[in-house]
Amino acid sequence: MNTVELTWRKSSHSGGTSGQCVELAALGAAYVGIRDSKNPSRGHLSVGKGGMATLVASVKAGAFDI
Repeated sequence: MNTVELTWRKSSHSGGTSGQCVELAALGAAYVGIRDSKNPSRGHLSVGKGGMATLVASVKAGAFDI
């Protein structure tokens, strides 16, 4: 099995001491990886770029505000 080193990025808005951050990485041309920054060894989710764009737009629109 081939192993590819991914470049994980955390939002510049992630800060403070809450530890509730996610990281993203490009997984080829069609997918994005999402993982928990405080526990990266547990793996990641793979999401299509279209689904990721919909999620980001929904978050920006306040769809998940609690």
